[in-house]
Amino acid sequence: MTTPEHPPPPPQPPVPATKDRVHRSPAGIAGGVLLLAVVLWLGLDAVVAGEGRTPWLALAAMLLVVPLVVAYTLRPAVFAGEDRLRVRNPLRVVVLPWGRIASLRSGYSNEVVTDSGAKYQLWAVPVSLRARKRAARREARRTAGDGRGAAGRGGFGLTGQRTAAAGAADGPVRAESDKVMDELRSLLEARQQSGTAQGEVTVRWAYEILAPAAAGAVLLAVLTGIG
Repeated sequence: MTTPEHPPPPPQPPVPATKDRVHRSPAGIAGGVLLLAVVLWLGLDAVVAGEGRTPWLALAAMLLVVPLVVAYTLRPAVFAGEDRLRVRNPLRVVVLPWGRIASLRSGYSNEVVTDSGAKYQLWAVPVSLRARKRAARREARRTAGDGRGAAGRGGFGLTGQRTAAAGAADGPVRAESDKVMDELRSLLEARQQSGTAQGEVTVRWAYEILAPAAAGAVLLAVLTGIG
């Protein structure tokens, strides 16, 4: 008697890679779009209606200014993955495995500090002192409101308990940039010791920004010099 053959198990579908969490500055993007619109409007008008060397000067100026506007407004982003933090700043990209990050600091700017002491600013997560003050005022008002609700009911009212519980569940009111830093710190604490979160810190210059900006600066200098 022959033993029936068992069909091979079906192939398992590949585990999808976890997408990075992307953090950007909405205000920076809005300002960048507005600046680009103004630069292109003025530049193209000079190219179309200008005379003599004016169109060439306008083209050289746009070649210099447009990459810099993109670099400092639209380009900055922070990509937080399971194994590494990728910081895309205006002129370079820094990839930092979680195991090489010593701390994430928040002061007048948000920074990531490596175990070797190197510091890299997070351009995509700017600090807003006004937003911090506004969040502090909202937190103070909420805390005062919860205290009055509990005191008015002797600390045992059902409504007062719900208000206090909701405040505790929501957590303290924080500025958006501080919330992002809290999220990054939580991810750092969870993934810092992981075996897949080790490696070397890499820094790459943004030549796609530097090259056209440098070409525009040289062309603008030549056209100005020969005038």
